Amino acid sequence: MRCPYCANPDTQVKDSRPTEDNSAIRRRRFCSACGARFTTFERIQLRELTVVKKNGQRIPFDRDKIARSLITACRKRPVDEERIERIVNSIQRRLESLGEAEVASSTIGEMVMEALQGLDKVAYVRFASVYKNFREVKDFESFVENLAEPSRRDDDT
Repeated sequence: MRCPYCANPDTQVKDSRPTEDNSAIRRRRFCSACGARFTTFERIQLRELTVVKKNGQRIPFDRDKIARSLITACRKRPVDEERIERIVNSIQRRLESLGEAEVASSTIGEMVMEALQGLDKVAYVRFASVYKNFREVKDFESFVENLAEPSRRDDDT
């Protein structure tokens, strides 16, 4: 593994252990050239996934893109990074288990929406505003109204 600080091609593994959800191996590494310490994660990749975007463009699946979207949606919310990592792992496993080499970007978007809805309502609305391309305040209003309706029905019973 190449050192990310000095590009030395020879680094040493100091500690290896599985992550909490056993989806990856966490390795603490040390660079003998510059003395830097860093962590790497080794994951099993069951298949190469290709994402088909709305415009028909095909790009390789990038789990980090999902993580960045979730982190952005959850910024300044009481959601710890470990939960976000578990969500990303779960979405990746679900996509790989579909058995398809190509996955529509809308499928990924819906999985993220579903995960955020159960995680944090504010993050859910934030993500939805970008994913569903809200253009005006009324788009937010109608989305939030639909979000609040089930609880109103519960109050009536």
